[in-house]
Amino acid sequence: MKTKYLIIGNSAGGIGAAEAIREVDQNGALTIVGEEPYDAYSRPLISKYVSGEYTPDGMRIRRADFYDKKCIDLKVGHKAYKMDLAGRTVTLDDGTEIGYEKLLLATGGKPIVPKMEGMGKAGIFNFITLADAIKVEEYLPEVRRAVVIGGGLIGISATEALVKRGVKVTVVEMKNYPLNTILDEPAGRIAEYAIKKYGVNIMTGRTVARILGEDRVTGVVFDDGHEMVCDMVVVAVGVFPRVELAQSAGINVNRGIVVDNHMMSSVPGVYACGDASEAYDYVYGSGRLSPVWPNAYIGGRVAGYNMAGLPTNYRGGTAMNSLNYFGLELATAGMASPPSPEGYEVLVKKSDDTYRKLVINAEDKLVGMIFVGDIDKAGVYFGLMRDRISVTAFKDKLMAEDFGLALLPKEVIEERLTGATAGRVKVGEA
Repeated sequence: MKTKYLIIGNSAGGIGAAEAIREVDQNGALTIVGEEPYDAYSRPLISKYVSGEYTPDGMRIRRADFYDKKCIDLKVGHKAYKMDLAGRTVTLDDGTEIGYEKLLLATGGKPIVPKMEGMGKAGIFNFITLADAIKVEEYLPEVRRAVVIGGGLIGISATEALVKRGVKVTVVEMKNYPLNTILDEPAGRIAEYAIKKYGVNIMTGRTVARILGEDRVTGVVFDDGHEMVCDMVVVAVGVFPRVELAQSAGINVNRGIVVDNHMMSSVPGVYACGDASEAYDYVYGSGRLSPVWPNAYIGGRVAGYNMAGLPTNYRGGTAMNSLNYFGLELATAGMASPPSPEGYEVLVKKSDDTYRKLVINAEDKLVGMIFVGDIDKAGVYFGLMRDRISVTAFKDKLMAEDFGLALLPKEVIEERLTGATAGRVKVGEA
C-alpha cells in the first residue's frame, strides 16, 4: 500500500503531526501506525487507571471519531521493524509494506530494565504503557506488598497508584533522594517527607540484585544482601529513546534521532519528534532528549506542518513538569542545578513546606526553576524562561511574595506578549 504521509507512533507527537497536516492538506492520504492496540491515550494517566480514577475511555486524548473525521488510516497493534530509505517504504511486523512520500518517526521510548537475577516471573511489571497498567491492575488482588525499583517520575507515579489501592510499597532508589532528575536535594527531601507520610518506605543508595520466587515473585534481595518480602516488583527506572528503526536505516542518531529546526532528520523527507528525538533545548543551546508530553506534541505539529509543505521552525523546548504527588504540588523546568558555580546565579527561598529556586545564567536569563508546595505563580516564571527574557531590570523582585505580571516593566510584558504570539505554531514559527 502507499500513502502520502506515514506516521510511526500513535501518541502525542503523532497526533500533533496528524492535526497539523490536516490543517494544511485535507486530502493527502495519511496513515498512522501504532504498536499498541488502542486509540491515542494520555500516558501520564496510566497511574490513574491503576488507582481506579480513570477508565481507558477517559484516558483518550481525542474523541473516538477523531481518526475518521481526519481521514486517517489507523493501523494499531502493529510494529514497524524495517525501513527502506531508497525505496521509501516501511515494513510492519505482519509483512505489510507501506510506501510513503513523507515519514515521521514518533516512536517514543522503551523501559530501561537493569540487570537482575530472577527476571521472567509472574508479578514483575514495567509501568510505561496502558498495557502495563492493565497487567498491574489485574494482578493487584494477589498483592499486599510491592517493591518499586526507581524513585523518579515513573516510579513515584506507580507508587502513588499502588498506595491508593491499599498496597504497602517500598521504593528503591540508587541515588540519595527521590525525583533527583527534576529536583535538587533540598526539594527532594521535602518530596521524600511528603511521600513517607503516606506510609511509603523509601530506600535510597540501594539497588535490587535479585528477585526471589519460583514461578512468581516472593521477595527481593538488595545489593547489600538484605532481603525483603513482596508480592510484586515494578521496574520504573526510566526510558530509552526507541531509535532502532532509524539507526538500522542509517539515519543520524546520537542519544536520540538528531533533527533540525524543522524536526527533519539527516534524511530529507524523514522527520522525528517526541521521546525518540533530540530537538533544540533553549536552556542548553543544543539538541537534547526532552521526554515530556507538551514538547512531543509541539514537535509533532512542527514536523506535520513541514511534511505538508508549510515551512515552520521549532523555537525550542526544555524539560518541564507540573505534578501533584501525595498531595505535594511540584513545578520544575530547565536546570535543577547549574552545571558549575561559574556563570550562574542561584536564588532560593525556603520555608517548612515550600521551596522556590531560580537559576539565572550570565545573560540574566532564567534557565532553571523548582517550585515545591506553592506553584501558583510558576507559570509566570516559566513564561520568562520560555521567552528568553532578561530579568536584569527586576531581578531584585523575583523572590517577592507578590511577584507577578504586575511587577514586570511594561516593555517586558510587551516582549512576553510578542514572544507568546510568536510561540504559536503557525507559518514560519513554532
